[in-house]
Amino acid sequence: MKLSTKGRYGLRAMIDLAQYSGDAPVSIISISERQDISERYLEQLVALLRKAGLVRSIRGAGGGYVLAKDMKEISVGDILRALEGSLEPVECPGLDPAGGCKSADSCVSKYVWKRINESISRTVDEIMLDQLVEESRKKTEKLQEAGNE
Repeated sequence: MKLSTKGRYGLRAMIDLAQYSGDAPVSIISISERQDISERYLEQLVALLRKAGLVRSIRGAGGGYVLAKDMKEISVGDILRALEGSLEPVECPGLDPAGGCKSADSCVSKYVWKRINESISRTVDEIMLDQLVEESRKKTEKLQEAGNE
């Protein structure tokens, strides 16, 4: 499975939003500057995240974006599916309950694809946005400590 820039940049944007939206909405411009992602591209990504109910916009002066849910309730899987669609690296018609594969009854390789697909889904669904924010905070602290020595 290879994620596009949508998934990679969108995940970075969501981590940034979670880190900086505590007291006030975060602007696309500020995310763009911190993450080195173009504003136009971020606008496209945020539109997908809004459609999925992961972020909401605040209009007016001092407006921007905030998380639509608590960061403990947003998984990496939620974010990646909103941006990328299906995360299955193999689309096997033999796994479709409606059929669609002539060899489905005798094919055993479909079990490999099924396990790979389930493993990816389970992994991205277990990693929550708040965990990534905490990891980012720890890395920032370590860099600051190293800079002060």
